[in-house]
Amino acid sequence: MRFIEHLNASQKRSHSLLCVGLDPDLQRFPARFGRNDIFAFNRAVIDATHDVVCAYKPQVAYFSALGAERALEETIDYIHTSYPHIPVILDAKRGDIGSTSAQYAKEAFERYQADAVTINPYMGFDSAAPFLAYADKGVIFLCRTSNAGAGDFQDLLVDGEPLYLRVARKIADEWNQANNCLLVVGATWPEQMARLRTVVGDIPFLVPGIGEQGGDLPKILHAGQTAGGHGLILSASRAILYASQHADFAEQARASALRYLELIRRAQSSAGIL
Repeated sequence: MRFIEHLNASQKRSHSLLCVGLDPDLQRFPARFGRNDIFAFNRAVIDATHDVVCAYKPQVAYFSALGAERALEETIDYIHTSYPHIPVILDAKRGDIGSTSAQYAKEAFERYQADAVTINPYMGFDSAAPFLAYADKGVIFLCRTSNAGAGDFQDLLVDGEPLYLRVARKIADEWNQANNCLLVVGATWPEQMARLRTVVGDIPFLVPGIGEQGGDLPKILHAGQTAGGHGLILSASRAILYASQHADFAEQARASALRYLELIRRAQSSAGIL
């Protein structure tokens, strides 16, 4: 199954657009968990939330900074084995010359067995091509990101059009030959999201920033969801993972995920989508 089909099937099964980011931060773990318990922590969160999410998104830097690549491999394998209907997005933001990108693509899709990966389009098509060659995998391009400094470059005008729109148009019109492209569009920018939707049609958006960054869900749904009820992967990480630092961390992670799911469904209803 190709990634977008996999994603749509997962969203239909769970009735959810929620993606949980897996960003292991030892300082926010319950006291009894240490460096050697990262997989155990992730597994507990996954088991507690698997029925209310459409995807998981491990952030590679949080693992590699701790020398915990093995825990990342175990986490992805556990999702694939225990909950194979849920796709895994490797948040890596890779991008380099073609030969190096080929190794990054191999890392994401062959070593870690991710279903999709985030990458940076700044170096152009030859940098993206090794990822796109994996036609059954999702390639998620940074476009209009959620961070405060996003506009430093992404809003610069190129022939009268913001750069992020030029990037999106190039990807939609030229790079999406295998229908495996997606875009990262931050929850903090609903107006830009609406402009992007008019440019790229039904290409899905990975939307970080609905958690601790405070994205406005009704505006996001109105701006970005497609007529068919797809088109958005709404990602929250720390607000779910670290809802509690005590023995009830998994139960509280589930409770937080359920709160977000309810907020999303209310926003869908108010936007006339449900």
